Amino acid sequence: METLPERKTIMLVDDNLSNLEAGKSMLGDLYRLYPILSGEILLNLLQHVLADLILLDVEMPDMDGYEVIRALKSSPQWKYIPVIFLTARADEGSELKGLSLGAIDYVSKPFCAPLLLKRIENHLQIVEHERQLKNFNASLEKMVAQKTSQISKLQNSIMSTVADLIEFKDCTTGSHTFRTQKYLRLLAEKTLEEGIYAQEISSWNLEHFIFSSQLHDVGKLAISDAILNKPSRLTPEEFEVMKKHVETGVQAIVKIEKNMNEQANDNSFLRHARLIAGGHHEKWDGSGYPLGLRGADIPLEGRLMAIVDVYDALVSARPYKQPMPAEQAKQLIEEGSGTHFDPKLVAVFTQIADVFATVARDET
Repeated sequence: METLPERKTIMLVDDNLSNLEAGKSMLGDLYRLYPILSGEILLNLLQHVLADLILLDVEMPDMDGYEVIRALKSSPQWKYIPVIFLTARADEGSELKGLSLGAIDYVSKPFCAPLLLKRIENHLQIVEHERQLKNFNASLEKMVAQKTSQISKLQNSIMSTVADLIEFKDCTTGSHTFRTQKYLRLLAEKTLEEGIYAQEISSWNLEHFIFSSQLHDVGKLAISDAILNKPSRLTPEEFEVMKKHVETGVQAIVKIEKNMNEQANDNSFLRHARLIAGGHHEKWDGSGYPLGLRGADIPLEGRLMAIVDVYDALVSARPYKQPMPAEQAKQLIEEGSGTHFDPKLVAVFTQIADVFATVARDET
């Protein structure tokens, strides 16, 4: 059985009983009509019953139509209710004033019943279409959010898998990638809190930045196992081969960026990944690799990663060395201020070195 559409609620406000009776006769069979004698009664009733449309007389004692519409439009709950003015005034100034205050239409008395009915019908249709459009947009936004979330989860899953592959291939480093993410979050958030490089860091999607650090050693996938997992220190020749993992990693990320340019508006994740991979072996004094960048020419992402990467290497066990005590690792990082590391970032690190030590102890 087909359900009949619910009748719309219209409130007719007029201090003239004859006009209310005429309105009731005209509209009562089509709409749920509330005949109302004053603006004060209307505002009280609206606290209990919400109208779909208001027919409002202009000339009323105590509170005229202009005062009523001002009250309606100042209310977050009522300001979107469409208002049609009904008035015996025929001057353009009155009509302009009513429309300026937010009325959607202006009908002069005595009015033509068929014309008024058609105007009411048209305005209610407009309101209904706007409601449907709003609901459609809300549904569309929800669908987009869900799809974006799915894509983000897929991206995160892929990146985590790549990070796991790096860990499996470079079996000497343990859970290096996992720990460096924790250190990096601590350092980035504290740096922002201290107001250091705040303008740049606050412009980042911090979650993208942290998660992208998983790819900082992605180039190691191209390094032979004989070098990557050598149980003793590398020779100078082997170290030169190892250093190539930086350029290889950057090239891999750049290739992904090029493939994604036409498919994504926000590639900040990959941009951070590229800058971290390319910059975390550069040194503040210009003696690092692969480009020998100096000072602030090194991307901030790389300068942050440099500290956490070295710290984790120092406090972690390797086949060729025992883990270094956290306090000694802290001292070495501080000694590298101005040569290996950004001095401002080292100062921040010093403030939270004890938290780094806790992570190293709990996660190693």
